Amino acid sequence: MTRFRTALATAAAALGLAALATGPAQAAAQPAFLAASQLPPSSTPWTATPVFTGVPENGGALCAEYKIPAQNTRYREFGTELDTNAVQITTVARTEADAVKLVDTLRKSLAGCGTRLEQQNPGLDAVSAYHGKLAVEEGAWVYSLDTADPQIGNTDIHLFSVGRDGRTVTFVRWGQMGDLADAPLTGFRTTTKTAVNKLY
Repeated sequence: MTRFRTALATAAAALGLAALATGPAQAAAQPAFLAASQLPPSSTPWTATPVFTGVPENGGALCAEYKIPAQNTRYREFGTELDTNAVQITTVARTEADAVKLVDTLRKSLAGCGTRLEQQNPGLDAVSAYHGKLAVEEGAWVYSLDTADPQIGNTDIHLFSVGRDGRTVTFVRWGQMGDLADAPLTGFRTTTKTAVNKLY
């Protein structure tokens, strides 16, 4: 009996050491985020907030409101002195199948965003466009939203991407005043690839 108890104590101690050893590794396995310097080049430097838990206010980001669950989700916001802004939202789904469904939901939301905004805001001109799939991990997809309000006289352009690495989905939005011709689409594609590659 003494030998049995000794064996149990040894096994328990080994399990405890194993838990201590794997704890930091699990913490380190959280998805990484873009740095300010990895956003598309701007005439003034980008700054980045810390990484926050949950989703940004209003349920997420433009064209993805309430589509991304707050659980197992974190985000970081970015900005410049010229009102150019961006956000990255990353969530870890329960299963890979759930991650695939979330990507599909976000892609449909982005594709139909212009039409929804026009219905919600009479007089607003809003056009959504698809800019192709990027070959990175399980894929990333790029969209844009070009809006103009004739009554106010302003125009805005937003670029979006959704990418996936296994169970992890990341959503990136970039925006500023102007139209699609003013947007750094090539640079945003590079930012998207970096975002997905950095997840793990």
